[in-house]
Amino acid sequence: MRNLKTLCLLGCTLFCVNGYAQTSGKPAVNDALRPAIEVHLNGYLADKLNGSIENRLLAQDVDRLIAPFKLENRTETSLWQSEFWGKWFTSVALAYKYKPDPRLKATLDHAVTGLLATQTPDGYIGNYAETHRLEGWDIWGRKYCMLGLLAYYDITQDKKVLNAATRVADNLIDDLKKKDGIIVTKGNYRGMAASSVLEPICLLYNRTTNKKYLDFALEIVRQWETSEGPHLISKANTNVAERFPKPKNWYSPEQGQKAYEMMSCYEGLLELYRITGNETYKKAVEDTWANIKKTEIDIAGSGASTEMWFGGKAIENTPINHFQETCVTVTWLKFTQQLLRLTGEAKYADEAERTYYNALLGAMSDHGATWAKYTPLNGQRLPGSEQCGMGLNCCIASGPRGLFAVPLFMVMERQEGIQVNYFADGTFRLKSPKGQTISLTQHTIYPKSGAIEIDVEMPKQEDMEIAIRIPAWSKNTQLSVNGEAVINLQPGTYVNVKRSWETGDKIALQLDMRGRVVKTGKAIQSAAIVRGPIVLARDTRFENAGIAAVLKPVADKDGYIDLTEIPDKTTDNGMMLFKANFIPESYTEVPKGPIAITLCDYASAGNDSTNSFFAVWSAQLFHPSDEY
Repeated sequence: MRNLKTLCLLGCTLFCVNGYAQTSGKPAVNDALRPAIEVHLNGYLADKLNGSIENRLLAQDVDRLIAPFKLENRTETSLWQSEFWGKWFTSVALAYKYKPDPRLKATLDHAVTGLLATQTPDGYIGNYAETHRLEGWDIWGRKYCMLGLLAYYDITQDKKVLNAATRVADNLIDDLKKKDGIIVTKGNYRGMAASSVLEPICLLYNRTTNKKYLDFALEIVRQWETSEGPHLISKANTNVAERFPKPKNWYSPEQGQKAYEMMSCYEGLLELYRITGNETYKKAVEDTWANIKKTEIDIAGSGASTEMWFGGKAIENTPINHFQETCVTVTWLKFTQQLLRLTGEAKYADEAERTYYNALLGAMSDHGATWAKYTPLNGQRLPGSEQCGMGLNCCIASGPRGLFAVPLFMVMERQEGIQVNYFADGTFRLKSPKGQTISLTQHTIYPKSGAIEIDVEMPKQEDMEIAIRIPAWSKNTQLSVNGEAVINLQPGTYVNVKRSWETGDKIALQLDMRGRVVKTGKAIQSAAIVRGPIVLARDTRFENAGIAAVLKPVADKDGYIDLTEIPDKTTDNGMMLFKANFIPESYTEVPKGPIAITLCDYASAGNDSTNSFFAVWSAQLFHPSDEY
């Protein structure tokens, strides 16, 4: 078996021959979109974000997260205590970019100082016993430490912290070289957990231009295609649930369907694509994303059972074990947002919005103090188990990473002007193509309402485009600029309004918020109701008869159902309540009804102190004349 040094040299040779070398550190491929400079949100989403900051991020016992890294505690042989610091820390870093609260900065400072104090002379930061390094989740934990340190460096430009991150990477490369040079045989899941370190290695190369890290990144990807590897490129067109046989031991090195780790690897591959411009990498990522969306992602925007891909889209209306792990939800959202930033395409914004408002917010507790580990479509929202004696689990640590990944992506800069991806009450500051600071202020109570008004403010007039997303679900959309209608709006695209913009210009958008009936299943058919991006659910808090009752939604020929909003006076968490008509199961010749049933948004369903039962999918009566 060739050692890592030899393999890295081979990878470099292939890399340079193909003409992708980037010794200057400048990317071969630039993103289509750049994040906003500053965001100030109000209303529904602001409350969710502030709740997470106050009750989760600032409430965390930071020293408890650091304790496993201390020299006297480095006794681990198999568990993953070392991931919690990095997941929580990157959440705080994102929160600080959204809201530069001095308390968040002080928390970041304390967390970095404490972690760096544990770094030993060899560069190692981790919790594994020296004789067990590279085993279990050791490399995975090093990855999260590097991601956290790089996030801090990006905020502070503190060279000492960048140096610490390089020492972690150097130590990993040295450890692998001393062992056998093979990363895809380390840990579980065909090396996907370990080799997902590709992402921070690429980010480290971008910040240092040290070619050693680029060589290492290329070697990781080369090893993916070896017999022991996960074949993430060659099997990009194979269903993610069918890439490898099901192993005898579900959580094992042979398991090739691990959802979270797989997507983490593809996030790293996108970073390598930006560096190299190698179109093979981009195609593998895009093909895999499309396959996950087609075969796995459910109505609420997430998927996976017992943490693995399993072809779940086809059976999402059935009871599923450990469904929608929050770590999977967060990573799917981050993965999707990576592609949005790279390409600027509307399909990625559509998908991320669905995930954010449903699966992600549905996993967060009412006031943001904790996160569910799994979130069924029919059932209860219940807390997950503590892991590794750390007082939390992976999903509690990871949930806020998804929550704070979106605000700076709501309105973004592009070469031609500004792009409005998402809708929320607030003000967004960005740079125009000519370098002016522009403020776009959205006035809306979206997603309760589909009415959005946008005010433009800028120092002087400038010709540019403002691109506005028309969601795929909005079939009847109205858009005007200063009262003049914009025509030919196509769902699932951006409308590019090119004109000379100036302070005082007003954009008015009205999205189609009609209730839509969605059906799934064959022999066992089920129906659900969606309004705008929001999945609705029945909840035992509002139904005396019980959510097991068979009800057929009263819809028109195009599949739309009338919804009547009910003002919510009982909570302050932004719950959305609607009445809709259904035909109940009947044992008379002529069906009775309709009856009015209360529906609430999926994020609020079951998300209360009583852990009420809820149901997105309602079973529909089977008739022998039906096709199945």
